[in-house]
Amino acid sequence: MLLGSFPSPAQGSIELGPLRLNGYGMVIGLGIVVAVQVAERRWERRGGAPGTISGIAAWVVVAGLVGARAYHVATDHTSYAGRWLDALKIWEGGLGIWGAVAAGALATVVLARRRHLDAVALLDTLAPAVVLAQAIGRWGNYLNQELFGRPTTLPWAVEIDPSHRPAASPEIATYHPTFLYESLWNLAVFVVLVRLDARGRLRRGQVAALYVALYTFGRFWFELLRVDTASLLAGVRVNVWVSGALFVAATITFVIAGRRARVNPSELVEGV
Repeated sequence: MLLGSFPSPAQGSIELGPLRLNGYGMVIGLGIVVAVQVAERRWERRGGAPGTISGIAAWVVVAGLVGARAYHVATDHTSYAGRWLDALKIWEGGLGIWGAVAAGALATVVLARRRHLDAVALLDTLAPAVVLAQAIGRWGNYLNQELFGRPTTLPWAVEIDPSHRPAASPEIATYHPTFLYESLWNLAVFVVLVRLDARGRLRRGQVAALYVALYTFGRFWFELLRVDTASLLAGVRVNVWVSGALFVAATITFVIAGRRARVNPSELVEGV
């Protein structure tokens, strides 16, 4: 028996006369703005110069968006067969977080070297801000009625319109709100990272490594719940394999980083 559920929005955009504002893009934009502000404050608390994060944000965001879209298209290429131009329609959804993290991290390292900043310190600074942006950005999937999980009658099920339901269950209206699960998990990861870092319990490089480990631990299970079309490897979703591999790699990195000698926070920023 279905005891309760919550509806999906009638449409994922807002009409303002001739202007149409896409809800998915607005949510992603909000997440980016919040992340930049949080990272800026964290950087200044580490002894960094004000405005440093804002100065590199545009480059990192652009690299992240390009990487996110490229990863999504590469791992879900069957969805674009015969309509490759649709791969450019980023506003319709479809961003792979690991493409964003990889491209954004690479851009951060390159910019850090050019501006004589400590790349590891930057990555540690950005990690909590990134997972907070992810928590916000997941609500874009809710607006697009996408990336939900298996059918369920749980009280917190999300109602999906017939046009967005899986072909295998067109008569079922309620599904696991995996976007909500992941958003809440990301918020929890953000709190854990910020608190441990503030208490000085994490060493150089451990904040970034712990972010990857905690996020992938949750993402592994959320991926197993999802029913959207995705590329498979040995019968398992590619993102499940990626999450498992990154969890192992991040855990090893976290342990190795924890064996390093502690450093003074002021030494994390070169030239300060």
